[in-house]
Amino acid sequence: MTKKKTKSFEESLIRLQEISELLESEDVSLEESISLYEEGIILSNSCYELLDKAELKVTELKTQFENKMEKWYSHQIVK
Repeated sequence: MTKKKTKSFEESLIRLQEISELLESEDVSLEESISLYEEGIILSNSCYELLDKAELKVTELKTQFENKMEKWYSHQIVK
């Protein structure tokens, strides 16, 4: 059984741009348009999930840093 490779955020954005251009052209059938639209929605959802995870990670790192700085600063005042 082969595992489907997950696209990176950047790869997904590139593919979304391609899909957008294809849908704007008049060279695709209705069936193909629906298929492309579905792929675009799936990629969009994936991008939003990746952005949410990135935002959470940045928030966690910022909080950790701020906590360390507060601890360090409070020790400096005590000295």
